[in-house]
Amino acid sequence: MKTGDQMQDEPFAGMDFDVDIMCEYYSRIERQGPGNDEQTLKALSFIEPIGESSRILDIGCGTGGQTLTLAHHCAGSIDALDIFPYFIDRLNERIAGAGLTDRVRGVIGSMDALPYERETLDLIWSEGAVYNMGFQRGIREWGKLLKDGGFIAVSEISWFTTDRPAELSDFWEHEYPEIDTIANKVAQMQQEGYVPVATFTLPDDCWTAGYFDPQGPVQEEFLLRYRGNETVERWILEQRHEEDLFRRFSKYYGYAFYIGRKGM
Repeated sequence: MKTGDQMQDEPFAGMDFDVDIMCEYYSRIERQGPGNDEQTLKALSFIEPIGESSRILDIGCGTGGQTLTLAHHCAGSIDALDIFPYFIDRLNERIAGAGLTDRVRGVIGSMDALPYERETLDLIWSEGAVYNMGFQRGIREWGKLLKDGGFIAVSEISWFTTDRPAELSDFWEHEYPEIDTIANKVAQMQQEGYVPVATFTLPDDCWTAGYFDPQGPVQEEFLLRYRGNETVERWILEQRHEEDLFRRFSKYYGYAFYIGRKGM
């Protein structure tokens, strides 16, 4: 899924697409990208305990599946930022429902123009969204906001192997030319001044049970609601094509979590 800035600037290449339809579609599922609570907590386990005075920023938060998980398992204040007001409105409703308004808030904003001062954040979090800026540029620009010794944790689409089927390689080289191997992503973190702390891959069920399966009923509903809308129909076909590729070729690629600490 393309999230955040990329979807606003290029909602669907060559399509006259209503972004509100896209937001409604993705707000119907718990997370707007592959992941689950277990993997969020696994990544959090590699980060030193967060104190009550700590400041956390969740970038490209969507409707905040991971935001609420973080809030329930660590102290500190959390800003969860996304460019789409539709997502942030939904997130703020969830925050209020969970009784977390005293230290968690949804913020409308762009990930490449963050409204925070340098070296003021203790933890930057981003699941499935950094590719909207590009991995290396994202961790470089966001790192300027971290205090020395602060942590960054991002999940990023990555190759698990050096060889892969041409069909798969062609698809992802078109969708995201910066896709790369885990080793090269870790090297990029080091180049940008981070000490790599941990890296792990997300299991297949983060994609299947957590992301693709919940979309099935929503797709059927949207095809009925927007029957005859060629743009919606084509878009859903593209979502199904991406799902088919993953189910056939998941041993070659997927998301990996990258956790790093800003050099002291």
